[in-house]
Parts: sequence; structure tokens; C-alpha cells
Amino acid sequence: MKRSTERILTTHAGRLEGPAELRAIVGNVRDRREVDPQKVEPLLHDALVYVLRKQAEAGVDIVSNGELHRHGYGFTYYGRRLSGLESRKIKEGEAAWMSQQTRERKEFPEFYADLGWKGPSERIVCTGPITYIGDAEVAKDIEAFKAALADANVRVEEAFMCALAPGWLEHFFHNEYYDRDEELVFALAEAMRSEYRAIVDAGFVLQIDDPALPDTYDMLDPPPPIEEYRKFAAFRIDALNYALEGLPEDRIRYHICWGSWHGPHTHDLPLEHVVDLMLRVKAGAYSVEAANPRHEHEWKIWRETKLPEGKILIPGVISHATNVVEHPELVADRIVRFAELVGRENVIAGTDCGLGLRVHHEIAWAKLAALAQGAALASERLWRRPKPGL
Repeated sequence: MKRSTERILTTHAGRLEGPAELRAIVGNVRDRREVDPQKVEPLLHDALVYVLRKQAEAGVDIVSNGELHRHGYGFTYYGRRLSGLESRKIKEGEAAWMSQQTRERKEFPEFYADLGWKGPSERIVCTGPITYIGDAEVAKDIEAFKAALADANVRVEEAFMCALAPGWLEHFFHNEYYDRDEELVFALAEAMRSEYRAIVDAGFVLQIDDPALPDTYDMLDPPPPIEEYRKFAAFRIDALNYALEGLPEDRIRYHICWGSWHGPHTHDLPLEHVVDLMLRVKAGAYSVEAANPRHEHEWKIWRETKLPEGKILIPGVISHATNVVEHPELVADRIVRFAELVGRENVIAGTDCGLGLRVHHEIAWAKLAALAQGAALASERLWRRPKPGL
């Protein structure tokens, strides 16, 4: 995994939007509607080339495929990758997944009602043993990304692909098969090993997306004592590490956030309660939400929390929660703050979460440009390069 040895490198959290033709099919993420893959696949190559060129144009160093192959988290996608799943119509009082029933939603019922988002009409149910059946699917994703990188003809430092952690996948699936939810989590870990390895073996950096580490706390009602929640979360970290066994840590980055929705986030669990668990993950880099007004103050944690030797911190210095495009000077200030705490070579500048489908696509590209401009300013400060002619 590349490091910021000569300047601050830039990246983002994965999700981006493709060109207009693809956007018309995928729609707004709040719809959570299933998308027919056969409508997307003819557009996918050109869409991947588009997002790669847009990332390079913005100045992003470590790029992704924008997760353009992933159209939501429904049965159309995971039913092709995992056995043991069924799709059912939601009954009265049910939720499609855990994040639709949170303490925050109970505190702000009018806000969420006015949002007008009802979520999916179906839920995914685990009715049999979970195994991985998606080898052909992930191979297709990898080959599509490789072909687009070749045809985009852009210079980038590295490329990464995202996959979900077992603990976050759990939140999408209602368990009707395993005696205990912990059994489902480890079955998901066993299954996802195949996808994780395929991405790494293909030469890409693997990003594990795991909002569950801090975010599941708000989905448990009543709220458990912190120590009880830490045990709950630690079990799921152990499952993830099991799934990552045998993979080189320096080809893995681990991303956490408190969800991508634009809400008050008053019930977010403070990072201080799980930062040590995050650092237990067998990864070479840790991507942490750090730019929005609910979590920006948590940079102070790194005064006392030591980043393990050889590891990289990817703080979010651009927020997905606002349409305001951050000023490059503010971005630089945020980067320098982290660099002074953990070392400049140990920082890669990132985003809080995926920008695609969270802010307007024009704004997303402007935010990534501000990220690159801020990183350049921070590099000037941190490496104190003399100006030309001096």
C-alpha cells in the first residue's frame, strides 16, 4: 500500500456516481429500489472509464471503481453471491434491515417522516446455510475494473475495491436459520473470505466497509451498557479477522463511519469507545469519519491513542453530509492536524463516506477537487518546500 512519503496522498471512501445514462437507471439511493443488472451491464465499461477519468481529473491518487457494480444491498445483488438467502415482502411493523429501527428515528419521528423515505418493500431472510456462490460475479467485477483502468489511460498511485464486513452484512439479513446471530456472523465471515481474497489476488487494495462497528449501537434498543456493546462489537471484529486470515495486511484498509444518511446523528457512539477495537483489525490502514460536525472534534483522540507502527490513518477531511464544498485551506488544516499527531507519512487524506448518491454528482467531483487542493497545501506546509526562485 502506498504511503505519503513525499506528499500527502488522497483517496475517498468508494461510492461514486457514473454518467447520466447510468444515473437514470440507478436512481436516488433513498429509493432503495432494486436495479436489473442486465440494464446496467451494457453501460458499465464506459461508466467505469468515466469515473476513473473524473477521479484523476479531480486529483485523486488512490481510486476506486465507484462501486458502480453494486446497485443497492438487496437480493438482486447478494442473492447472486451468497446461498441461504430469500427475499420476502415486508409485513406490517417489520423493517427491511436494522438501521430502519433506531433510537434516533424514535427521537425525531417527524423529521424521518418528512424525509419521505420508506425504504425497500422486501427484506432479505437467511433461511439456510450461508456459503459463497459469487466467484463468477466477483471475477466479472475485477475484470471490468481492470479493463476500465487500461482504457481510461490515467495515471494513479493505486486502485481499491470495496467489500462489506460480516458484521455490516448481518444488519441487512434477518436470521431465521442459525440458532444464534453469532453463528450467522461467522458463516458470513467464512463465505466472504473468497471475495476478499479474490480482490487482493487481483492486485487491488481491499477496502472493508464496516459502519457496523460504531453504528449498530444506535440500532439496539434499549441501549446496552458500553462494556456490553464492546463485547458485541469485539465478537464481530474477531469474525472479520478470521475472514482476513492469510491476507497481507498492507493490502487491506478498513473503513468505519456512522452511516451515510443526512440526519441529526445524536445517538452516534463516540469513537473513543471503539477506536481500540478498530485498531485490532488486521489491516494496514484505517479510514475514519472525521469531517462532519458530529465527529470532527474526535481528532483529539489521537493525542492519546497511538497508531500502531507501520499503519496508516485515512481521516475523512471531506464530508458527505453537506452540499457545501470545503475550502482547500480548511482541508489542509484538517490534514496537518492529523499529520502532526501520527506522522505525515502515516496519513492519507480521505472522505468521511462515499460521496456518490449522498451529494449531487457535480458537488461530489468539486469536493474531491477540494480534497486534492487541500492535500497540496498541506504538503507544502508539512514538507516546507521552498517556492520556485527562492
